[in-house]
Amino acid sequence: MKLEQFNGADRREAIELLRPCIDVPRWYDELADRRPYASVAALVAEAERAASPFTAEEVERALGHHPRIGERAAGGSREATLSRSEQAGVDPADAELAERLAAGNLAYEERFGRVFLIRAAGRSAAEILAALTERLGHDDAEEDEIVAAQLREIAILRLEQAVTA
Repeated sequence: MKLEQFNGADRREAIELLRPCIDVPRWYDELADRRPYASVAALVAEAERAASPFTAEEVERALGHHPRIGERAAGGSREATLSRSEQAGVDPADAELAERLAAGNLAYEERFGRVFLIRAAGRSAAEILAALTERLGHDDAEEDEIVAAQLREIAILRLEQAVTA
């Protein structure tokens, strides 16, 4: 949907475009309600403002929709399709790397009690594994900030793709 179509869509349609970017009702409600936007840059600026910061509850809600790194999101939803595309650099054919990512995912979940989240688009599996390994050394407060920042990056990337497609 182009920006012009997004601006002219009814509220329900606008929200349906935004929800796969990140399922945080406050965020997509604000963006839909502040239409029209003069440019994609103006929409992105408003999206960044609305996402700064996400509350702990919003982060937890959003994380419920993210598969583990290295696992392919199931289904035909737009969000699942986006996730598979974003993880294109994670090659399941490299069995050793896949095993290390799986072990890292489990260690992260044990350490922080949630799925490991990173903007995977444009990153290789080795880069993701290095970030995962580094982040296991963070304290809870550091990691909370990083996860919220990663969610913002993912939401903005998906939003830009949605209104320029």
